Amino acid sequence: MMRNYWLLLLFFYALIFGKQANAQPTPDSAAYITVDLNQKVGPMKPVWAWFGYDEPNYTYMKDGKKLLSELAQLSPVPVYVRTHSLLVTGDGTAALKWGSTNAYTEDANGKPVYNWAIIDSIFDTYVKRGMKPLAQIGFMPRALSTHPEPYRHYWKPGDPYTDIITGWAYPPKDYDKWRELVYQWVKHSVDRYGKKEVESWYWEVWNEPNGYYWKGSRDEFFKLYDYAADGLKKALPTAKIGGINIAGTGGKTATEWTTQFIKHCISGTNYATNKKGAPLDALLFHAKGSPKLSNGVVRMNMSPQLRDISAGFKMAASYPETKKLPLIIGESDPEGCAACGMATNPENAYRNGTLYSSYTAATFARKYLLADRYQVNFLGAVSWSFEFENQPWFYGFRDLATNGVDKPVLNVFRMFGMMRGDRVKVDGNRMLPLQTVVDSSIRKNKTEIGALAAKAPKSAAVMVWNYHDEDKQGSAEPVKLTVTGVPAKVVTVKVYLIDRDHSNSYEVWKKMGAPQSPTTVQFATLEKAGKLQCIQVKKQTVRAGEVKLPLGLQRQAVALVTLNW
Repeated sequence: MMRNYWLLLLFFYALIFGKQANAQPTPDSAAYITVDLNQKVGPMKPVWAWFGYDEPNYTYMKDGKKLLSELAQLSPVPVYVRTHSLLVTGDGTAALKWGSTNAYTEDANGKPVYNWAIIDSIFDTYVKRGMKPLAQIGFMPRALSTHPEPYRHYWKPGDPYTDIITGWAYPPKDYDKWRELVYQWVKHSVDRYGKKEVESWYWEVWNEPNGYYWKGSRDEFFKLYDYAADGLKKALPTAKIGGINIAGTGGKTATEWTTQFIKHCISGTNYATNKKGAPLDALLFHAKGSPKLSNGVVRMNMSPQLRDISAGFKMAASYPETKKLPLIIGESDPEGCAACGMATNPENAYRNGTLYSSYTAATFARKYLLADRYQVNFLGAVSWSFEFENQPWFYGFRDLATNGVDKPVLNVFRMFGMMRGDRVKVDGNRMLPLQTVVDSSIRKNKTEIGALAAKAPKSAAVMVWNYHDEDKQGSAEPVKLTVTGVPAKVVTVKVYLIDRDHSNSYEVWKKMGAPQSPTTVQFATLEKAGKLQCIQVKKQTVRAGEVKLPLGLQRQAVALVTLNW
């Protein structure tokens, strides 16, 4: 009887969605996903609602404001935004891997001159949209740098990455002036936005000090941090500050930096106050994957990223003083350079299509599981992906939108925005164990068909993906989704889909002939294609607390099924 039930469901599914599926699903070949709404796993914290980028001056430009509005609208909670170069000297001209605010200069007598106009333009853009800064205290103003020249760089894709490292990466020549700069900035922020608003922000010092971004020693970085924290706390004692935003978290050097930083904050001598320890309200670190091009095919690798996250969580859990601290993955991405396009880095071709979106779904599910494993206070994971103003269409940058048109990956975050309440138990015959993915990613013969599910008081949502590391196309595979423990007699079912044919502006753009100057009509078509598409809405009877729904998922597709009662 049960076999006949599934046969009938799959028959009607094939009739209705056969064009999208590109395959005749049969019960014998189907993947199984079972969701139990009665088995809570943990809170469905919106850890995905964090974004960041290198170029701060894109924030208040046309496409930057448009994308920030979309990010604010898709999230049920305030979105946090992190950007580099908020204290860099310059005229505010935007460029790749560059930004400036001219917040600090000095007059002819060496007296500080503060100018908050550009920083205000950036933070105003966030606050007006209900967003929150993850405010990065950096980088070094030219007038404070111990090695100020050369200062402005003109990096472009294909140039050595180290060309971006100039005078802004050096320690201050006067730590008291550095502290006063932070004090004045925070004081100004409180005056402009109010104490309650600024208390809700997070502040952090610098970026990847164990890598290219810091041209000083580890002790000099700790001193930089102490003086910045002292200035911040003098301006607003209840402000929240953290670090260390280390690169390569799982590596030996990064581990040494992070553990020494934690020990310094717990019991070291504070460089600014000569007292014991330093303020630490959040712990931050980075996590990156490693895609490669093999025989002309992009092959993702999420293992390094997940191992970095595991290492960061494990270090935090090792100290009673940090075990319950908010943990923020300050950059959490498939690889390192957002501004390196596929023309110079062909392995980055994944960024335009559905490989990026399915990778994002599959990795965020594992981030939750790693937080469960180490029992840490996982607050957020910053996707270092925004937009690049006035650049070629679909150039292969790691971004969420191109020229004001949303890419498929942004629709995964729209899906996450509809997942509320508590995470619940998911079982699947094609879903790989956590440790297998941490150790070796998802690169065996079969794709992974996995899921993440959440339950709220009057609704449930199940995200299902068909993922493989290799960027190859594949016909839709049948998936039998069963949701148990549904506390209603009738539910409204909606199915949203990201694949080659849905929620995919990139495929539409290619079919247009890949125009670099789309007409007004073409732009409107692309803009519509970039939105999340709902492919099914129906009322469904709940039988014995169960809802059964057949799906068809192409390789690298992501679906979201919502139930409302």
